[in-house]
Order: sequence, then C-alpha cells, then structure tokens
Amino acid sequence: MALGNRYKSAPGAGTLAALILVLVFGSPWYADWAIDNTDPETAGGWFLNLLAWPRWSFDSDDSLRAIIVGDLKAILLVVLTALFLFLLPGSQLARARGTISQFFAGWGAYVFAAGFAALLTTLFLANPSLVEAFRAAGNGASYGLFVGWIIGLATLGGYRGTR
Repeated sequence: MALGNRYKSAPGAGTLAALILVLVFGSPWYADWAIDNTDPETAGGWFLNLLAWPRWSFDSDDSLRAIIVGDLKAILLVVLTALFLFLLPGSQLARARGTISQFFAGWGAYVFAAGFAALLTTLFLANPSLVEAFRAAGNGASYGLFVGWIIGLATLGGYRGTR
C-alpha cells in the first residue's frame, strides 16, 4: 500500500528533498559536468552551476581540512534544514494542509540553513576572517533563495504535527 500525503510530514519531506539535492547536485560528478558543459553567463548555466554549491568530495589531492570543511557544509545544510523546518512555525500554524505558508516555511528554512551552514563551515578554514564568513553566508543564502523553492514544494501538503 502506497503512503499518501496523509502520512508525509512536512519537515521530513523537506529534509529528504534537501538530502537528495545535496547528494545528487553536490556530487563531484555533477559539479564537474556543470563546470565543463554549461555557460555560467546564461541563466540556465548559472542555475546549473549554482545547484552544485554544497559540493562534497573525496578527492585525495585536497588537504584533509578542505575535504572535511566541504563535506561539513553539505552535512550541515541537510541537518540545519531539518532543524529550521521543525522550528519555523508557518507550517505548524497553517489551518489547512498545502497552504502557501508551508511553501514559504520550507523555502525560508532552506535559505537560513544554507546561510548558516556556509557561515559555520568558514570558521573551520585555516585562517578564517569575519568578512570571509559574511561572504560565505551571502553565497549560501543566495543558493537557498534560488534553490529553496524545491524544498518549499516538497513540504506542501505534509502533516504538520498536532491534528
């Protein structure tokens, strides 16, 4: 028997969508493809390159610190998305399932998660500075703004908590 929307939680669906986005589009194979085969000066090419922002890798040429920081950003993005989806009250306070507040709560959760994941991982770099952390957070929030609508769509119609 297939499970319908009645059993789908909004935070769970949004977290699963974030995990899939990070695993697929953050992979080294997709990132290399996007860099080699798209033109970043076009809107489509820019978006396809943006999807690869939470890059993770297991490249032996990189230093261990660079690998851990890159992977930590991807891990934190998924974990913080789950946290913010639980904390943002829009989806819990909506009167009916599938309302626009669930969409914006999911989208906003991803913007916050991407910004904070970038900010926190910058602190683990060799010589972190405050301006680097702010720039990284801006890049993360930009990623969340343009990709977060996918998480918003995933949270639509989900179970919000108390019935």
